[in-house]
Amino acid sequence: MQKPAARPRSPHFSSGPCAKRPGYDVSQLDLRALGRSHRSALGKELLGKACSETARILGLPADYRVGIVPASDTGAVEMALWSLLGARGVDVLAWETFGLTWVNDIVNQLRLPDVRVFKAPYGELPDLSQVDAARDIVFTWNGTTSGVRVPHADWIADDRQGLTICDATSAAFSMDLPWHKLDVATFSWQKALGGEGAHGMLVLSPRAVQRLESYAPPWPLPKIFRMTSAGKLMEGIFVGDTINTPSMLCVADYLDALAWADAQGGVPGLKARSEASLKVIEDFVAAHPWLHFLARREDTRSCTSVCLTLDLPPEQVKRIAQLLETEGVAYDIGAYKDAPPGLRIWCGATVEPDDVRALMPWIEWAHAQVQTA
Repeated sequence: MQKPAARPRSPHFSSGPCAKRPGYDVSQLDLRALGRSHRSALGKELLGKACSETARILGLPADYRVGIVPASDTGAVEMALWSLLGARGVDVLAWETFGLTWVNDIVNQLRLPDVRVFKAPYGELPDLSQVDAARDIVFTWNGTTSGVRVPHADWIADDRQGLTICDATSAAFSMDLPWHKLDVATFSWQKALGGEGAHGMLVLSPRAVQRLESYAPPWPLPKIFRMTSAGKLMEGIFVGDTINTPSMLCVADYLDALAWADAQGGVPGLKARSEASLKVIEDFVAAHPWLHFLARREDTRSCTSVCLTLDLPPEQVKRIAQLLETEGVAYDIGAYKDAPPGLRIWCGATVEPDDVRALMPWIEWAHAQVQTA
């Protein structure tokens, strides 16, 4: 089989850090804050804008808060777990690597006495109806390492007594998130919009704030996890007065990504781009019987972290990813190390659907190469 004539303009299909927005040019960033204190008027202005623009573009309810926190999405999730859990029993849902990480945190690190864990293997979801609205619920919206997402939020009660804590890092800005169902949501710049790493975003509902102000966990909290002072929320965190020193270069990069996202029409436009890329892969999989979605059900397929399996031995699947990287048409698309052998193609909003369209014939070519080698 001959090599395809067309190549993706960008070979960046990594699921994190993810592709920069189309047309990205680092020289165009607003770098006025470099070398300045993040506590300066300019620093606070830009950090505050990162919070307010995030809230506006995502369409957060007016009484929700969004803040910049340390350590990417992981830091944001753990900040929520360590600060909020323990007041009620907890139900934890896990069907891939990161959900299992939160299970480990809750069961083995926090060692909470009343925890129910609902697991499912890669490619599937646990029975969502098992959760109890009187308990706190911890889950990922989209399983980044399995390509399986929850299909809707009907299973979350509007009159719940517990909090919902949602790791939304590979869903934010590319999927519809029902904010009224989410008391805590987290994501990172480097996934959601192809920003830089090390910074997380934490979204809190009024119910989450009420928990913070009425409940003090029995364990010590490090400074970077503390969101209250004298029993009151530290409001500054949610207007750009960050807990620790952020990278103002990363902030400039994120503001550039937000401006691009706004120009695409916000979440509806970004979601359409992501779903267009998924449709390209769906059409290709339908025409090639040796390629399959890891997600068992169509309504649970991720439109961002698209995970595929192949009817090949693991060593040949790995060889396909290596061939695509050697050819310069796709970088970093091997399955996550804990997942079944396969390919993982990031189709978040910063990836051009035309690049995905150009990539798929290359996968067919590589598939042919490994079988004849």
